[in-house]
Amino acid sequence: MKSLYLIGAPGSGKTAVALGLALKLRKEGLNPGYFKPVGTTAGVLGKHDDDGVLMQKVLGMDEDLETIVPFTVANFYISNFKQPDKCRERVLECYNRIAAKYECVIIDGTSFPWVMASFGLDAMTLAQELGAGILCTIQVENDFDFDEALFFNRHAESRGVEVVGTIFNNIPRQMLAKTEGVYSRLLTGFGYEFLGAIPSRREIYSPTVAEYQETLQGEVLAGEDHLDLLVEDVLVGAMTIESALDTLRRALNKAVIIGGDRSDYALAALETSTSVLILTGGLYPNIRVIARAEEKGVPVILVHYDTVTTVERISEVTRRIKPKDSKAIAMALENIEQYCRWELIMQRLKA
Repeated sequence: MKSLYLIGAPGSGKTAVALGLALKLRKEGLNPGYFKPVGTTAGVLGKHDDDGVLMQKVLGMDEDLETIVPFTVANFYISNFKQPDKCRERVLECYNRIAAKYECVIIDGTSFPWVMASFGLDAMTLAQELGAGILCTIQVENDFDFDEALFFNRHAESRGVEVVGTIFNNIPRQMLAKTEGVYSRLLTGFGYEFLGAIPSRREIYSPTVAEYQETLQGEVLAGEDHLDLLVEDVLVGAMTIESALDTLRRALNKAVIIGGDRSDYALAALETSTSVLILTGGLYPNIRVIARAEEKGVPVILVHYDTVTTVERISEVTRRIKPKDSKAIAMALENIEQYCRWELIMQRLKA
């Protein structure tokens, strides 16, 4: 039985696919393990990788988290790990310990496949060394995303790594028909396996307010009991109130990013379907905003970045399924069973 290495960019839902596949393999009578060579921690020192925590608990793995996820890194990691060879030895030792115990291993890639390439710990190098097959998970929002899928497949092939196939995941409704029709045919025409198209489902892929707060490291001024609200859209309050009202009313379950001095805009947003107000510039809002947010049950987060920097930072926000989130966990399995060619994946693992 081989290992399966999932790669993709942020938002592609690698861990949700890994979770669903592991649960399906177990349902079919196999005993899969989970391994993530390089994890991330949203910049919180000493915090475990959330995906490792999830998979350890859901799969009932008794290995410690330091074995399941040997390293966690942030944007500037090179100064923290001064011995690349020792890092590689650690990763291989942990992987071999897990591979020896389980019938197959689902290997979860980090945010981008090239992370830690300077240490020889990028996804392609590791997959080649571990004899793992590559499975690409791609979120499709435009044609460039299909190009990403094709590039990943071709690059793996050029490195001599077995390409199991591609799952298009977390697909917006308006792109689903094109993905199932146009992109799937193009991919198979280039000689690569199309393994499924999974539509976006808010319970799995929409981040919570807590995940925005964790990434931004902001101060919660109101609504701290409602940080579990889902965020499905993001609006930046750069317009006048008169120009913005229609947009505010149309966008549902949204995060609204505005300067802390835009009390008029904040109060207008609170009268629409808003999951969180994110106030920028470190400017404390008018007390009326806090009072109304408390009445409406809407969290208010104050950050000290300017608006442009805040928008850049929230591009890093991703939804992470928690071990107690039974509904999302069930959906991850359902996605594999309903939308993916899981039988073919099993065949390739057994080959």
